[in-house]
Amino acid sequence: MSTAQTLRKTALNETAKHHKGKLVDFHGWELPIQFEGILKEHTAVRNSVGIFDVSHMGQIFLNGPDAFKLIQKTNTNDFRLATIGKGVYSHITNEKAGIVDDIIGFCLALNRYIVIVNATTIKKDYEWLKKKALKMNVTVEDRSSEFSMIALQGPKAVDIMEKFAPEANRLLRFGIIEKKLLNKDCFISRTGYTGEDGFEITAPNEIIAEIWRQFMDLGAPYGLIPCGLGARDTLRLEAGYLLYGQDADDEHTSIEANCGWAVCFEKGEFTGRDILLKQKKEGLKRKLKGIILEDRGVPRPGSKVFKDGQEIGTLNSATYSPTLKKGIGVGYLNMPNLKDGEEIEIELHSKLIKAKISRIPFYRGSASKI
Repeated sequence: MSTAQTLRKTALNETAKHHKGKLVDFHGWELPIQFEGILKEHTAVRNSVGIFDVSHMGQIFLNGPDAFKLIQKTNTNDFRLATIGKGVYSHITNEKAGIVDDIIGFCLALNRYIVIVNATTIKKDYEWLKKKALKMNVTVEDRSSEFSMIALQGPKAVDIMEKFAPEANRLLRFGIIEKKLLNKDCFISRTGYTGEDGFEITAPNEIIAEIWRQFMDLGAPYGLIPCGLGARDTLRLEAGYLLYGQDADDEHTSIEANCGWAVCFEKGEFTGRDILLKQKKEGLKRKLKGIILEDRGVPRPGSKVFKDGQEIGTLNSATYSPTLKKGIGVGYLNMPNLKDGEEIEIELHSKLIKAKISRIPFYRGSASKI
């Protein structure tokens, strides 16, 4: 159990306190769960713009003649799509085809990549990639401790970026540029883990607070507000994004996690390919499915799911959707062929609540229009 003395702090910790953020222990990091309130922050991102400290995320760099070979062999997706200045969402897989991590890998230059990894898996990812890099002509560097990251999210993010770094607005989704900010080498990418258009600024720790201050000044006319992990979770669940460690882990495959679209069999061999191919051909015993409540109630992780009186799984992520104004969730169900709209029930407070299978994502925001 982490204590106040051992919690890691980002370079924006004092900034969060200045904005009166409510700080909590998030996997060993002291991070804001909310500022003015989850509902207000969620709505700001959907309708205008919000800013997040995501400095707990990690950055692993691959350099050398075999950098492409390494990233292609260890990932499900096809990194031929990640030409210079572009990236792809992908899963690093283990020998059982389980998900080591879900990542975004960007090609910065020929034989040079930056891999954005989850906070809880930085060490695991680094060691796995180092192991796979043996006998390859490539260096694997974990530089997570050097960098911080800000996420500017929402349909008005482009207006702020036009004043901050207008060239970033020319990026397509999953694009990246390298840029000097405050005389330091930085990266600006355009992905968005909220379902909305948005940008991530990856910068050295020593300048991130000043970049945050500049964004707050530039964003004032658009109602920019700081946002915490609470809104980030409701936003990402509405958008259908996985939370590693909760919706995906070493024991579930990409196809089971409803991410078959991020698996490219045609590219050739990669770790776990044969197992995934067998699942695709023979079918699944379980699959991550979306659910939406028909009646009032707020589902929670661990809530049991029933079909015709039979328990068929539990919810991994679940919450109240501020956008849909209904309870939503995702869980691995042992009836993988259930169709969207089919009736099910969710157990809440020892009662069964009517629900139905829903498509994922639950909501498509401005990111889908880039």
